[in-house]
Amino acid sequence: MDNITAIGMQARQQAMLDRMHNTAAVASSGALSTTPLIAPGASLSGITGASQPSFSQVLNSAIDNVDAAQHAAGAKQKAIELGQSDDLAGAMIESQKASVAFSAMMQVRNKLTTALDEVMNTPL
Repeated sequence: MDNITAIGMQARQQAMLDRMHNTAAVASSGALSTTPLIAPGASLSGITGASQPSFSQVLNSAIDNVDAAQHAAGAKQKAIELGQSDDLAGAMIESQKASVAFSAMMQVRNKLTTALDEVMNTPL
């Protein structure tokens, strides 16, 4: 295992700071799409039946959207690795979108698990 030296750590910190500045520049240029994965009140495609979709349909749609975001990020990263694209910023943005979407999905799962535990522990 490599020893971490003060010089090596400083170089890593500077590299991270440079990446943060680049990300901030991209964000302030307006090149980012602020479209959420599921817009409030949006119609969910592929869902048939009643006018109001069930909770499971909404949850499945959200999971599919997270999966699609992860696949899009993976495709952009693979294109960079194979030299087919030089859009590193776009790949990093897609990767962050997928990461945030996955984290949000995990938070929803944790909240649902907590709620189910509370319901199961409720005395009758």
